[in-house]
Amino acid sequence: MNEENQLREQLSEFLDSDHAHVRFDQAMADFPFDFAGKIPAGMAHSAWQLLEHMRIAQSDIYQFSVSADHVSPKWPEEYWPENSLPPDKESWANSIKNFKNDLKRMKNLVTDPTKDLLAKIPQGTGQTILREALLVMDHNAYHLGQLIDLRRALGIWPTKK
Repeated sequence: MNEENQLREQLSEFLDSDHAHVRFDQAMADFPFDFAGKIPAGMAHSAWQLLEHMRIAQSDIYQFSVSADHVSPKWPEEYWPENSLPPDKESWANSIKNFKNDLKRMKNLVTDPTKDLLAKIPQGTGQTILREALLVMDHNAYHLGQLIDLRRALGIWPTKK
């Protein structure tokens, strides 16, 4: 395997790995819907707000990476849901599903040998696919940590026995 393929595989792996933190599926596993809108003392957001923010930001980054026609949401108001509660269980489930789908699309993008990871994205100001993949990793890791803290504060994070 050449160095470029190794880089692509490592990027793909780190987009959804548990090497330094929990994976999205682990953070969201068995999350009780009844707690999705709760904001514990000392916390700024509910799980719904964090989930939707992660989904919106990741989708924006992916769409920016692949489409010159993409228009990013307005910062910050369109990156965060106003309400702490999800509208319904279907919205919660769809947000999780869409987050996972966009993560998979980002992984496919970085492993696509026809895509130059270091070429400037035409609609950008110097960004590359490599930079956008690293941005997704960093952003998701940060907010996954917040989700774990939130779950601990709510008393719904599994503890080892």
